[in-house]
Amino acid sequence: MPTSPPVTDRPAQAWSSWYLTLPKIALALLLVLLVALLWLWRQNEVEEQRSTLIADALWLEQNVRFHLDGNAEALQQLALDLALDGDPQPLFRTRSRHLLRIAPALRQIRWIDAEGRSVDALPRDAAGSASAAASERAGKLARPVYSEVFVQDGEYRFELHLPLGNGVAQGAGARKAGGELVAIYSLDALLKQQTPWWLAEKYLVRVVDGNGKVLASKSQLAAGDTAPRLADDPQLSYRLAFDPPGDGLHFQLDAHRAAGSVAQTWLATLILILAAAVLASLWLVRVLIQRRLAAEQALRSAHAFRKAMEDSLTVGMRARDLDGRITYVNPAFCRMFGFAAEELVGRAPPMPYWDAEHREKTEAIHSDVLAGRAPREGFELRYRRKSGETLDALVYEAPLIDADGRHTGWMSSILDVTARKRAEETARQQEEKLQLTSRLVAMGEMASTLAHELNQPLAAIASYNAGCLNKLDSGKFDAAELREALAKLGVQAQRAGQIIRRVHDFVRKRTPQLSPCDLAPAVEESIAFIEPLARKHGIVILREIERAGPPAIADSVMIGQVLLNLMRNAIEAMAGMPAERRVLLVRLVRQDRQWQLSVSDRGPGIPDEIRQQLFTPLLSTKPEGMGMGLNICRSIVELHHGRLWLEANPAGGCVFVITLPITGEERP
Repeated sequence: MPTSPPVTDRPAQAWSSWYLTLPKIALALLLVLLVALLWLWRQNEVEEQRSTLIADALWLEQNVRFHLDGNAEALQQLALDLALDGDPQPLFRTRSRHLLRIAPALRQIRWIDAEGRSVDALPRDAAGSASAAASERAGKLARPVYSEVFVQDGEYRFELHLPLGNGVAQGAGARKAGGELVAIYSLDALLKQQTPWWLAEKYLVRVVDGNGKVLASKSQLAAGDTAPRLADDPQLSYRLAFDPPGDGLHFQLDAHRAAGSVAQTWLATLILILAAAVLASLWLVRVLIQRRLAAEQALRSAHAFRKAMEDSLTVGMRARDLDGRITYVNPAFCRMFGFAAEELVGRAPPMPYWDAEHREKTEAIHSDVLAGRAPREGFELRYRRKSGETLDALVYEAPLIDADGRHTGWMSSILDVTARKRAEETARQQEEKLQLTSRLVAMGEMASTLAHELNQPLAAIASYNAGCLNKLDSGKFDAAELREALAKLGVQAQRAGQIIRRVHDFVRKRTPQLSPCDLAPAVEESIAFIEPLARKHGIVILREIERAGPPAIADSVMIGQVLLNLMRNAIEAMAGMPAERRVLLVRLVRQDRQWQLSVSDRGPGIPDEIRQQLFTPLLSTKPEGMGMGLNICRSIVELHHGRLWLEANPAGGCVFVITLPITGEERP
């Protein structure tokens, strides 16, 4: 429970704090005013320099644009004249020489025909280049188009493509109709030609691409001159788009920083001294404030952490005082029971979520919890949600201790186990039904064979009975003969009864009973049970049974069900095989601390792609199979803490192997 803070002389403490703080506030204000004055002075200077920088950058951009536009107009006029002149080559050379002379940034002017071949170029010895993409755009748009920047002869260049007169008239067919003119510019020469000396003294002028890579630059500073350095302030750097040619190019102007004035240096020094004095005087106060802020921050962090943890829990949390009154519930508890926190906090027993049918049990456990007798392992209770739906909950109780070590109540952790209990019950019922169904299916498949097996003792009984009656009717009989016939009749009746008993034990519903079990008789009984079906298909059953050894921990009926299912599968697999391969081998041997039971057939075997998923539910290799037999067999074996797996038979077919643990006691 929260406790009130200790009472102190707060007004006197506050007055003393303010009395000592006033000089510090005055010094701080003076420091702020001085820093503000210096900052305003600097800002005014920077603003003026930046305005000049922007104006110079715009002037440079306009100057370069006018120069390129003038060259483009001259080249466009040349392109029109070439299309109209009867002997265009002298005209091309005369105009090109003039343009190269007045525009040093031009490295070459080329004339390309409609097939893409070079007709003429000035200068001839220069390495030519032509951008196919820019040429195609110029032809389609029927106007001058600039190319992207490329590297040639160790410098960055770009091209200007102008379609000839026919191209202008025909639009997209310009290149095929009349060709084009290509003017190649040097980016570095263009920048140095168009940037005046006074601009280069003030700024470092550069052309950069979209990634900030420098393609050309100009500055009047010598290589070793470092007196005017570049300004660190980003406001003294300006970038604007270089269009034309465009394609992500920018002009970037960085102002050179001049040496600072003496007045600024002295003013900055005085401000630093004053700041040092203020810091020294406030150092102790700072330490105290930091400690207090750290404590408050730790408290806020702890509160935020606990709140986030409580909100993210899926376990319901409930706090009650020593009288059982609810003092806190977390969001998970509210979602679990459907009540709002306002409806529960402050409520005393009985609670609105108690189930009326389990009222007495709930009240008894509630009394035990308040008395400190809550079980450590928790307890289960049935509650009722606000909607009326019941839920099963697992509840853990722990004492609630405050910061002073006092026991103030109880904290409960509540888990909703309704879905888990329903799932466990459903799974148990389904497992029992599947096992019973498996036995019934096996019994149904062998019904005709068992009927034939029962016919033999019943026919023998009828035959012996008829013989005895005939002897009695004739009046000529020997008592020894009648006694022998009646004894044989009793043997056949016992045989029929054993067959019926085995069927009844096999199909009746029962719970697993794991106990020491002699596996040899259980295996023999299962083989005897399946022998009629084996004889019907002409299959010989071989036995290799080790009878000496400790018993296994197993349920003989369930192990018989597994063995019977495996033998029936083997018999069905060998039904279509030649007579010499219809051999079923059942082996029971002891290996280390376990019994190993195997069923080997010589059938066609199981493909590798099916073997990996053989024990998967609903997967069957038989057209009429349900795909549950082997899955149930594995479940039964795992219930006995054993293993079931499949191996390939070296003689052909499959070997299903079962291992079961033993008790460790030798039999006499």
